[in-house]
Amino acid sequence: MNAVKTLILYYSYTGHTKKIAESLPAMEGAKIIEIKAIKRPNVLVAYTAGCYAAMRAKSWPIQALEADLSEYDHLILLAPVWANNPAPFFNAVLERLPAGKTVSVKMIAASGKSNCKERIEATIKEKGCALVSFEDIKA
Repeated sequence: MNAVKTLILYYSYTGHTKKIAESLPAMEGAKIIEIKAIKRPNVLVAYTAGCYAAMRAKSWPIQALEADLSEYDHLILLAPVWANNPAPFFNAVLERLPAGKTVSVKMIAASGKSNCKERIEATIKEKGCALVSFEDIKA
């Protein structure tokens, strides 16, 4: 029986999401990749234009991912919550999902709450993938 190949992808602006993501690989037997912005926004841009883009489910450009998503069976995606939604760099990964994957999502927020499960689940389904878990994490 073949083992499920798992990839953890995370975007972290302040380091909180990175810390949580880095605690997962040993537990999941997974490879971990950071989602990197082409241009890291300054704090003012991140928390104004970034929040506005997050609320509108827009994506911002990211660097090429260091892994081919099609080579993995299960993807674990982590992102900080900006204005109750995932940061725009997370949305850029959703746009790249290859069909047929199972996906787990972990949203990291100071409040421990996001307001985006239904939208993320619909986007994942549109890509031909299945959302198998969604978790809000307080950090």
